[in-house]
Amino acid sequence: MKYKRILLKLSGESLMGKQNYGIDTERLNDYARQIKEVHEMGIQIGIVIGGGNIFRGLTGAGKGFDRVKGDQMGMCATVINSLALSSALGALGVKTKVLTAIRMEPIGEFYTKWKAIEAMEAGYVCIFSAGTGSPYFTTDTGSSLRGIEIEADVMLKGTRVDGVYTADPEKDPTAKKFSEITFDEIYTRNLKVMDLTATTMCKENGLPIYVFNMDIVGNLKRVINGEDIGTLVHN
Repeated sequence: MKYKRILLKLSGESLMGKQNYGIDTERLNDYARQIKEVHEMGIQIGIVIGGGNIFRGLTGAGKGFDRVKGDQMGMCATVINSLALSSALGALGVKTKVLTAIRMEPIGEFYTKWKAIEAMEAGYVCIFSAGTGSPYFTTDTGSSLRGIEIEADVMLKGTRVDGVYTADPEKDPTAKKFSEITFDEIYTRNLKVMDLTATTMCKENGLPIYVFNMDIVGNLKRVINGEDIGTLVHN
């Protein structure tokens, strides 16, 4: 196995499944089963989920919401998704801990690095919610921060595309996929893997990112087993 401890970044949008908003329980349960499978292989797992299926701060700001309040609403959205995933994993017999970047006991425990590592080492799947706890940061940056803090071997970015392409494969049929690419190349080619703050943090702290399609059931295990199904972004 390539990795001992991972930070899995899931997109809120993906949780919508076939719906236009909210949480599709079928997709949620697919994710939970895949996470359980990898957890049973002895991998330590930390998870960050976006909130775009419920509310996105930036879009809200565009519609007249105060940016800080909009971002705080987005943070709350990630907490809702984290509780949903925690519930789905619990139903499969997986022990979880929801750790929040903003104090909100009894919904979740207040996040600290040591609490997270101790819980993962004790066999819990840790779900980190409420982003960084500060406005103006995306959940991408939240996952970079948590991945670096918990000393993960890799950030696995589960999206609906199967890697990084020369252009958006959904818009450009001639787009070619990279098997691996450096952070510097992402900057020079202006490719959108994550926002700039998040990728810079990963680059400066040596946290590689592996981008893959999480919506195909079984892919998470394939990544853990070292199958070349996505794109590795590294220094």
